[in-house]
Amino acid sequence: MRVGLVIPAFNEEEALPLVLAELPREGLDRIVVVDNGSTDGTAAAARAAGVEVVHEPRRGYGQACLAGIAALGRESATGKAPLGDDDVIAFLDADHSDYPEDFPLVVEPILRGRAEMVIGSRVLGGADMRALLPQAWFGNRLACFLMRVLFGARYTDLGPFRALRVDALRALEMADTNFGWTVEMQLKARTHRLTVEEVPVRYRKRIGRSKITGTLTGTLRAGWKILGWILYWRIRLLTRPAGNPTSR
Repeated sequence: MRVGLVIPAFNEEEALPLVLAELPREGLDRIVVVDNGSTDGTAAAARAAGVEVVHEPRRGYGQACLAGIAALGRESATGKAPLGDDDVIAFLDADHSDYPEDFPLVVEPILRGRAEMVIGSRVLGGADMRALLPQAWFGNRLACFLMRVLFGARYTDLGPFRALRVDALRALEMADTNFGWTVEMQLKARTHRLTVEEVPVRYRKRIGRSKITGTLTGTLRAGWKILGWILYWRIRLLTRPAGNPTSR
């Protein structure tokens, strides 16, 4: 299997070089940094580290992830081949809150054939409210609780550090362009009965202020989107014809 990595980045000029410097490159075929409309030197920092840069001016975490997926689905400017169905796409934030050194742990279950999707769980890795803001901690725990009660999905985290087989990701037909990306993926993975494994990953306080939970407006919008996805998907599953999996 070949492995590609998508790193969405919005104004992460300070943190991104650290992430790329600490990222193990062995076994990693392509790295795409998606500059999501940054107004600082994020793109220049990525180019200086020798990785692919994709510009996505439409703001939104999910929008950036979709742009990165599209980039890995075509040949790179340096002639690197697109990823195929049997390959792996991983996602890592650019804010230095995750430990890039844990990357092999996240992709290993897929490479060994044990899983189609892997979630890096900050909860299993011991993260607490010293690393996650209280509103992020509470929202994360509430979302996982609701997914367990309403869907029987035993997730411990909505952590953004994750990986999937390309064919599994395509089957999910991801659509959310902002705060609901992670929960949409996990709900659809449950619906499609993907083999999902959680692995413990380390977590620390990010560099700079969070663009989502660092503001009241961002927190409210993210909470509304995440809870909205959970409730919408519960209604969708109750009203769909029996035995007919749905994505959108």
